[in-house]
Amino acid sequence: MRRTVPTQRTSDGPPPEPGRRRPARGMRRRSSLVLLACAVFFTALSPLMRWYAFPRLAKIPPGQYQDMVLEARPATLLNYGTMKAERVPKVTIVQTLKGDVAASDRIEKSAGRDIVVWDALSYVAGPDGKMVSAIPERYLFDAHSQEPVHATGEMVDGDPVRREGIEFKWPFLTERRDYTYFDAQTRTSAPIHYKGTRTFRGLEVYYFEQTIPWTKVALPKKMPVKGITPQSVAKMGTTRWYTTKRMFWVEPVTGAPVNGQEIHREELRGGDLLPGGGKVTAFAGHVKMRADYVDSTVALVTSQRTLVLLLTRYLPWGFLLLGAALLALSLYLEARGRRPAPAAVRPPAPAATAGDGAAGGGP
Repeated sequence: MRRTVPTQRTSDGPPPEPGRRRPARGMRRRSSLVLLACAVFFTALSPLMRWYAFPRLAKIPPGQYQDMVLEARPATLLNYGTMKAERVPKVTIVQTLKGDVAASDRIEKSAGRDIVVWDALSYVAGPDGKMVSAIPERYLFDAHSQEPVHATGEMVDGDPVRREGIEFKWPFLTERRDYTYFDAQTRTSAPIHYKGTRTFRGLEVYYFEQTIPWTKVALPKKMPVKGITPQSVAKMGTTRWYTTKRMFWVEPVTGAPVNGQEIHREELRGGDLLPGGGKVTAFAGHVKMRADYVDSTVALVTSQRTLVLLLTRYLPWGFLLLGAALLALSLYLEARGRRPAPAAVRPPAPAATAGDGAAGGGP
């Protein structure tokens, strides 16, 4: 009697049908599509962050307050009692910038863009602490580009002005080129020249210079001596002249000066106020930022620089590299999924043994 030998299966389930993909292939396919979508998203986000988000997010806050102390050591100062120039140990200049939020909001409604209104004051004090001059300014500019905005209230020492170019601050991402800079004394704008890249307190900065030649300028509204007014001096035929060499070290990412100096000279010329109708030095000195204010300015600019770089360099390049990495991973998974599956190999049936029955049989 013949007995059949049962065929052994290689697994508990039925053998895979020819041409059917394994579940792992479908999972890799879905994963590669998800990674491809993420790669496209981050790659597209990179230029949007740099060219769309940054110009709209980076701006000067309207309520900013800032002060700065500069000194000329030593200096030459006019003694109004004797009308002679005297050598003094120092002259101090205190500059303050205060944002007017209410004025900014009011002007923004008509201008249709973000506006900053700064009320500035340049207060000059002699070695005894008494006032030499105090010149207020109102400066209006675009919060993003730092371009001047012309509106009612723009002035220097009470005189209406129309600024052209920058003042106090350079634009974000300052370029290696000349800019137009507004001079408050002459109420005019002139080029300020890029003179090269330097290192200042560990920061890479752009160095700018501007020279204002001898120019006749208005007398300050506030005079240091009681009874003397700009009108009375003008009636005597005396005029005020001014020249300066202005120097700035500007951190280019933020556009903020980290150091500023001026070689400054003022003279009174002619008229009955001066003996013999000649000229006399009203003020002369090399004005420099005080060391402690340089330190605090560098620290502040360094922290702001990191925020600007985050929007202009770190995030855009990070998103671009992340998109490239996700794209490479997506292509790798897609290539793995397209490889042909190996053919299923069935094990051979075991040979029949003698005890299981052979052909023929029995007596």
